[in-house]
Amino acid sequence: MQPVKNSGNRLADVLLLAVALAMDCLTVSIVSGVTSHDSDGTSQGWLYRMALLFGLFQALMPLLGWLGIVHFQTYIEDYNRWIAFGLLALIGGKMVWESFSPEDEQHFNPRKLTTQLLLAIATSIDALAVGMTFACTGYVVLQHLISPLVVIGLVSFLFSLAGYHLGCRFGRSIAKRMRPELIGGLILIAIGLKNLLA
Repeated sequence: MQPVKNSGNRLADVLLLAVALAMDCLTVSIVSGVTSHDSDGTSQGWLYRMALLFGLFQALMPLLGWLGIVHFQTYIEDYNRWIAFGLLALIGGKMVWESFSPEDEQHFNPRKLTTQLLLAIATSIDALAVGMTFACTGYVVLQHLISPLVVIGLVSFLFSLAGYHLGCRFGRSIAKRMRPELIGGLILIAIGLKNLLA
């Protein structure tokens, strides 16, 4: 097993990895901003909860992958992409279906805790594999993981907040011309397919 790299190179690698992992969080948060219909920008405690959940799960999944490398690697490798695809396809398909219903019957709500949890799990499944690579590249004790996990979680948290505000900023103009729930649902399904076929 190779020792971990020097701290400068390691930090750069972790930052790049954190940005890559946060891309799905960014995209899903943009979708949430476009579809949230938050006109006055008030009462956004749910937004910070969503961003916190995204960051928490992005940090937790590599830890679980690292802990389970010996006993569960085969099972995780076989099914992680299907789990992520299934969750995103379920949420995205529901959004697509509801986009053809009258507006007062549309139920996708990024403010709901259950929706946020499902999205946080779905967007962080890939991070399990990152934990496996940590175990194979010199992160042999838990103390070595603390800094990378904090960076990964923080970047995902910040990207989630930024994505939501981007979605809100451009969401009104999008909503005037097309169904944001339809576009959002298709984007979530596309993310799931990307993970499945990668």
